[in-house]
Amino acid sequence: MSTRTRPVEIHLISDSTGDTAARVARAAQAQFSSHPTTLVRHPRVTTVEGLTRAFERVAGRPGVAIFYTLIDRGLRAVTAEYCEREQIASCDLLGPPLDALSAAAEDEAELVPGRPVALEADYFKRIAAMEFVVKHDDGLSGEGLPEADIVLIGVSRTGKTPLSMYLGYLGYKTANIPLVRGIQPPAALFRIDRLRVVGLTIDPQRLAQIRGRRLRAIGGGAGRDGYAELNRIYEELEEAAAVQRRLGCPVIDVTTTAVEEAAGRVIDLIEERVGRA
Repeated sequence: MSTRTRPVEIHLISDSTGDTAARVARAAQAQFSSHPTTLVRHPRVTTVEGLTRAFERVAGRPGVAIFYTLIDRGLRAVTAEYCEREQIASCDLLGPPLDALSAAAEDEAELVPGRPVALEADYFKRIAAMEFVVKHDDGLSGEGLPEADIVLIGVSRTGKTPLSMYLGYLGYKTANIPLVRGIQPPAALFRIDRLRVVGLTIDPQRLAQIRGRRLRAIGGGAGRDGYAELNRIYEELEEAAAVQRRLGCPVIDVTTTAVEEAAGRVIDLIEERVGRA
């Protein structure tokens, strides 16, 4: 793996807003995290003149890649020819998918630039899931747990809320329950299908750092009943672990785990456990 950190510019040329190209570019760029990356949009490009203006902004710049979503075959051909001539890295994001669908449908694409993309069925599912997450964040009462697809349990500052929001974005109705030292979890937690429960844990020293920063941010110093004191955190995590063992739920260590990775692991665990059952 290269240790160089060459900056990269991804130029997004589109006959619409460029949102599709931007999503793909961000997904790809995530695998090159050490390289500073800039996205440059060239939206509403529907003529050769528009392409020429976009190319003028690209010419002579180092570390450039062009991602393009152009319906018009002619504009795609001009872009491909330009990139080949100027030796610019490029990716046609619409041409191959259009060709594949044309072959499958045994019909020609309609090739209407800027046509709105219809809302997918799962769009409304994701909206409902995110509304559920907001309503059942830090649900000490246990309300709504029977309707949840996933229930996350863990002590304060283990990332339950951002992980719940991300799972909601993916379409999973997610509730999260804080495990608070000295307070019994809601009774409903022990009545629901435990296959849908996943515990979160974290390294005690890392948690102390996170809580210490949180207290300083809100002007609370190092106090607040030992919230950020390491010995109290050890006790709190042990008590939370006892609840998690009682439920028999899998536990994910989020100390060095990104939200996206944690979400993937949660989903895999739930699907595996439910599948076995």
